[in-house]
Amino acid sequence: MISKTLIKEFETLLGAENVKTQEADRMAYAYDAAVLPPVLPALVLKPVNSEVLGKTIRLCNDNSIPITVRGAGTNLSGGAIPLSDGVVLLTAGMNRILEINEADLYAVVEPGVITAKFAAAVQAKGLFYPPDPGSQAVSTLAGNVAENAGGLRGLKYGVTKDYVMGMDFFDVNGDLIKNGSRTVKCVTGFNLAGLMTASEGCFGIFNQIILKLIPPPAAQKAMMAVYNTQEGSSQTVSDIISSKIVPCTLEILDNFTIRAVEDFAHAGLPTDAASLLLIEVDGHPAQVAEEAEKVEAICRKNGCTRFQAAQSAEERNRVWEARRAALSALARLRPTTVLEDATVPRSKIPHMVKAINDIAKKYSLTIGTFGHAGDGNLHPTILTDKRDKAEWVRVEKAIDDIFDVALSLGGTLSGEHGIGIAKSRYLANEIGASSIAYCRKLKKAIDPNNILNPGKVIGV
Repeated sequence: MISKTLIKEFETLLGAENVKTQEADRMAYAYDAAVLPPVLPALVLKPVNSEVLGKTIRLCNDNSIPITVRGAGTNLSGGAIPLSDGVVLLTAGMNRILEINEADLYAVVEPGVITAKFAAAVQAKGLFYPPDPGSQAVSTLAGNVAENAGGLRGLKYGVTKDYVMGMDFFDVNGDLIKNGSRTVKCVTGFNLAGLMTASEGCFGIFNQIILKLIPPPAAQKAMMAVYNTQEGSSQTVSDIISSKIVPCTLEILDNFTIRAVEDFAHAGLPTDAASLLLIEVDGHPAQVAEEAEKVEAICRKNGCTRFQAAQSAEERNRVWEARRAALSALARLRPTTVLEDATVPRSKIPHMVKAINDIAKKYSLTIGTFGHAGDGNLHPTILTDKRDKAEWVRVEKAIDDIFDVALSLGGTLSGEHGIGIAKSRYLANEIGASSIAYCRKLKKAIDPNNILNPGKVIGV
């Protein structure tokens, strides 16, 4: 219970309008996009500048109040679910793009900047910020960094961590910590920016982030390959990569997902296809033409029944927007949607696709599978109703099996969604008890009062 006196201190510091005390207001911040029970925070705080942010963190630490930082709440692993005696700290009030440097190819942003708005602002300057998580229309850049978000272009361009040049962040005492720089090279001090990336809010709270920008590709070509079998499409993915071709994007959708997306987006997808690949190559025009020709040959060798290239930017955008709508399309079909992101080495995609289908049959579940096949990151999406207790037991067993298979194939529990609460119980299966113990020692040293997103990732 946070005392009235302390609430008054927060109101004096942040302004009463930036301290939410009413239960109805706090309930909006009790959950994220994971299928987990909501937890009502004691307070919701919204700092609007750096000075206030640092002082707010110090005040929380001095009073041992747990802090859960929240951007847009799109987290899929429970990382933004607070503690009942803690506060939710909103970054939405710090949402300025401070600099886009066209000469040195970097940008400086505050934590609450929306990803898609930032990418558009960069594009308007003739530059390119590649990370494109599916939630980019609403997700924030600090949330992307905290989760090391990926996206459709991760295969060729990498994920968020590959664009973090530096940052300043507040430690648990409210002191400003600086790391990295605006230079291409920087080895000054420890790599704290690397530690903070994918830290899920457990080590500090972002104040400003320096992000790398690159020139945009000169040309691009989007293609769709249609298959009568999932085996053919998944083998194509493996063959494209082993042929030393790295597309910008290489996405896979199964029949169930295709039909759901087409019903939702009306993008002209072939609803009779067992599976399809959405592929884009980019770069120098000559390279694009050569790679597109090679990709088509590989697709046809693996049984592609129809291959077509987008004839206009409008057609290209329509198909990619449809792919981005896959989760929304599937979520309409049942009351509960469980989206996973088990990731395997790319050569193991055919094995993983088959395993997911076998698991769906074993537990009599509906699983729509789509994802970033080119980087091994599949999204098996279980459609269910959590109120059906018997079915939910089968869902949990299916999730266990999916993770077991992914790890047995040399994969990982999460390619881009994080560990949070949802996957923390599986963590030892991947990294081992000694690794978890090491992380706990690190957390204890950095955050002795354990107020920074406690209970997430490593279970404390």
